[in-house]
Amino acid sequence: MSTAIDETQARIIEEFSALDDSLDRYERLIDLGRRHDPPDEQLRSAEHAIPGCQSQVWIRAEVRDGRLHLHADSDSLIIRGVLALLLRVLDGRRPAEVAAADLHFLEEVGLTTHLSPSRANGVATIVRHLQRSAAELGE
Repeated sequence: MSTAIDETQARIIEEFSALDDSLDRYERLIDLGRRHDPPDEQLRSAEHAIPGCQSQVWIRAEVRDGRLHLHADSDSLIIRGVLALLLRVLDGRRPAEVAAADLHFLEEVGLTTHLSPSRANGVATIVRHLQRSAAELGE
């Protein structure tokens, strides 16, 4: 059974597979980062900071009407681009769906292999944080 999360991941994989090499993928992430508008300056606070990332990352998660709403920002355009992709996949979904999601698109588009080890670890930290937040908010 295909879920909306799987369908969105498939579209992202298709978009990135059209790019020729890892440099094009980086350029796409940077472009996504430039176009990702952070919701507000209040997001950039210690309360929303995610420790364990090379870049500064801020995430706020809340549930409204049974759906998870995510707000995220970073001081790095590449990570901001990754955040834009993660929000595209996860925002507006039910918390249980997010908590259980297999986010395979990250590996399939090369984000876990083409990023530096410290950035890849940061992305893994972000994913764990998002899924843990979804699980806690869904209880």
